[in-house]
Formats: sequence, C-alpha cells, structure tokens
Amino acid sequence: MQVILAQPRGFCAGVERAIEIVERALKKYGPPIYVRHEIVHNRHVVENLRARGAVFVDEIDEVPPGGITVFSAHGVARRVEERAADRNLPVIDATCPLVAKVHNEGRRYAAQGREVVLVGHAGHAEVEGTIGQVPAKIHLVQTVADVAALEVADPNKLSYITQTTLSVDDTRTIIAALTERFPGIVGPNVRDICYATQNRQQAVRELAAMVDVILVVGSRNSSNSNRLREIGAELGKPSYLIDDATALQREWFDGIASVGLTAGASAPELLVQGVIDGLRALGEITVSSLAGVAEDVRFRFPAELADA
Repeated sequence: MQVILAQPRGFCAGVERAIEIVERALKKYGPPIYVRHEIVHNRHVVENLRARGAVFVDEIDEVPPGGITVFSAHGVARRVEERAADRNLPVIDATCPLVAKVHNEGRRYAAQGREVVLVGHAGHAEVEGTIGQVPAKIHLVQTVADVAALEVADPNKLSYITQTTLSVDDTRTIIAALTERFPGIVGPNVRDICYATQNRQQAVRELAAMVDVILVVGSRNSSNSNRLREIGAELGKPSYLIDDATALQREWFDGIASVGLTAGASAPELLVQGVIDGLRALGEITVSSLAGVAEDVRFRFPAELADA
C-alpha cells in the first residue's frame, strides 16, 4: 500500500510558539504553570504538558494567588485579562499573533463606529475570545443563511472579520454573500487569513486527487482538523479523523492501494509517524511525500520568556 504524506501538515508557527511558551515557562519558573483552557486543541499535547506540570483550568478564579498563568493560542476575552489583572496574576500571553491581528482589526472597525460581522463557529474558543475583545456590536455568522437573516443598524457602517482556522475557501461564499447584501461592508485583505489553514487544506485537495483514503491526525475538538476531514469527504474520498494509531481499523484499508496522511495544525509530527508505524503493522507500505509548500513563518516569544 502506498502512503502519501501531505505537505505541509501538523504544527503551524502559532501552535509551536504556544506550546514552547508553556515549556519555557515550566523551565524558567518551575511547575505548576496554569493554562486557561487547552493551550491548543490536541489531547496528546495537553496530556504531555500536564504530565510535566501544566495545570489546565477553565476560569482564572481557579488559579491560586501568584500562580503563573498562560493564555492559550486561541486568545481570551478582555474580561479574562481584566480578572487576571484584578487578581495580580503574572500572565504570559500565548495568543497566536494572527489571532491577535484579528482582534486589532475588530477594534479598529469598532473605533470607526462600525458593527462587526464575525465569520466563525459558535462556541469555538477563538470566536469567544474575539467577541470579548471587540467593543462593538458583533454578529456571528456561520452560513450564507445567517447572512440573509442579518439585521444591522446601518448597512453603510458594517465590517467583517474571520476566525483564523477558517481558510479563504471556507469563507469565500459567506463573504461574497455579505458584500452582495451590504455593498458598503469593509473587511481585511484575504491575505490576512491564516496561511497555515489555507496551506493544509490545499494539500488535502492535492492528496484527494491521488489516493483512495485520507487519514487526518487530530483531536475531535480541533476545528481545522475536522475541516481537513470534511474536505476529503467532500472530494469523494473516505476520510477519517483519528487521534493516533490506536484508532486505525483494518477494514478501512481492504482493497485500498493508496492512503493520504495529514495532520491538523495542532497535531504533533510524532503522532503522524506513529500512524505510519500502525499502517506498516497492517502490511507492507511505501511512504512518499507531496512537494507542497514550505512554511518558514516564525513568531517572537513574549519578552519574559525570550531568555528561557
């Protein structure tokens, strides 16, 4: 059986930075380090950091006085920042710089007196953080139907921003519907949408043209991992989202000549290699990789950890 690896796959720069922030904090300050919500949406990453002394909490009030506190890559609402400041907690912000850029764009539109349409998934940590960062009327839309139902105060004072884990392709139809209904709406350049999401989705599209089955390594609560599986299915290929090699089922590969393998932006490469080993245990395989896009984006670390 031929196994073709997507390129790029797995960790993006924002995820690498967030995980390393926790690792550097543990090294510099020692455990425990308190992290509000999961640092990234991957069960294996969270469990690994927990074993090394990270404590994951749902709310800031669960952090004991003086506890070193890390905000996750998805960002947090202003009320969370303010509550941490009220308690004088030492905070390290691991918000992805691309998420922070969306926050800044939303605040800029709010300062112009515009209502803001947020294209994203209800309940996602990033969406909740963004809504809590922008001091304006926020309309969350998930579908074209939501756009049709929008009621705004002034169609000429309207703007939009997007969840970073959606790609240009994911948002294109919704943004088109917005601009058709509200010709005066303003929004960021499509180049501002997360490069990593777009690149990984394009790699899955390339895989789908070459293989019989697609495997996506990622956790169930990972928005971008779920979307990779959906794209494979939309292109007519049986596609499975798996946490790791233990989820592999032999019957998926009966009569199959080729498998495409990728990973969501929060899934470590170690899990991909584990899946390759799991496939090898099922029978003889050859492994190759797409040429794909080389990513060389790197983000700076917070000043307090630059020397850690």
